[in-house]
Amino acid sequence: MVLKISQRGRIPPFIVMDVLRDANERAAQGKDMLHLEVGQPSTGAPRGVIEAARAALSREVLGYTDTLGLPALRAAISAYYARIHGVTVDPARIVVTTGSSAALVFAFLAAFEPGDRVALAAPGYPAYRNMLTALDLVPVELQAGERERYQVTLDLLRAQGQGVDGLIVASPANPTGTMIEASELAAIARYCRDHGVRLISDEVYHGIVYGDDAATALASDSQAVVVNSFSKYYSMTGWRVGWMVAPDDMLRAVECLAQNLSVSPPSLSQHAAIAAFDCVPELDANVRRYTENRALLLNELPKAGFERFAPAQGAFYLYADVAHLTNDSEDFCRRLLRETGVALTPGTDFDHARGRSSLRLCYAGSADTIAQAASRLKSWRP
Repeated sequence: MVLKISQRGRIPPFIVMDVLRDANERAAQGKDMLHLEVGQPSTGAPRGVIEAARAALSREVLGYTDTLGLPALRAAISAYYARIHGVTVDPARIVVTTGSSAALVFAFLAAFEPGDRVALAAPGYPAYRNMLTALDLVPVELQAGERERYQVTLDLLRAQGQGVDGLIVASPANPTGTMIEASELAAIARYCRDHGVRLISDEVYHGIVYGDDAATALASDSQAVVVNSFSKYYSMTGWRVGWMVAPDDMLRAVECLAQNLSVSPPSLSQHAAIAAFDCVPELDANVRRYTENRALLLNELPKAGFERFAPAQGAFYLYADVAHLTNDSEDFCRRLLRETGVALTPGTDFDHARGRSSLRLCYAGSADTIAQAASRLKSWRP
């Protein structure tokens, strides 16, 4: 007898992780690798976080914490919103999670019923679409192009013939690095309130910007669902700790989901994360390196035939249009990896309809890694 396999689990792969696997196999064979595929800092956690973790190891039992997170960490996150964004967030509404990924799953489960339609920009982070599909929700991709600066706009939202139950925005965005201006975000938030659309704002790249600061959706709608993480600006990807600011009407549902699906976030990571807010000088030094890497690539990549990019205002990505070089970005990236040892991510991970002619480069690596990658790309002939 053939056993049943759920259709919900038959979602597309997260292609960047497939690229990472292939790159790691190459490295295991003794071949050199330059990683510009995975979106994570090349630096570890800041010194203050490491010291806080050591202290916690020596003094704490490190058992389960409250499902919503350590009170001290929730208070620190609340203070962050007051200090950086000038908004008041009750610590009771802050839910510490196992990375932002868990926060997104809790938000989707608490906010929507099976079959509900949730809008999001394409190109966009593929896990949004794949999570929604796995949860029997319907992703509605808004085709954002150069005119929209690859972001959700009020016009795109209004143009939807059939209504939507939710909207995901991300600013700065993965894979493009583009941002939504504060006035546009406020207009989107008003539209969502007026039309009964649940707004979910992914703000995991806040702190990594190259001009104006990123606006939080909480400045426009105190009851927006906001997701953030210690992975990107705070350089703590493997610690798996993030948070959600939950609306009052969703808070108990989110808590019950978290109690049953994850019990509590990692205790050690929570103790350590409290110190992250005191590590700004070290973290801002990382952002200065990203700034220099970004400038180097924007100067050198046109010499390699990469000429058109989304306007990267934040995060640590360049999203390149390579239609003049290929109409198969997956094969392009495979050949590039095989022939140069440079790992990039094909655009099909982020945009099924148009991603065959685009790719993403992550410039969060060391200055040497980025310079070497640029040199190899200039020497390679596709």
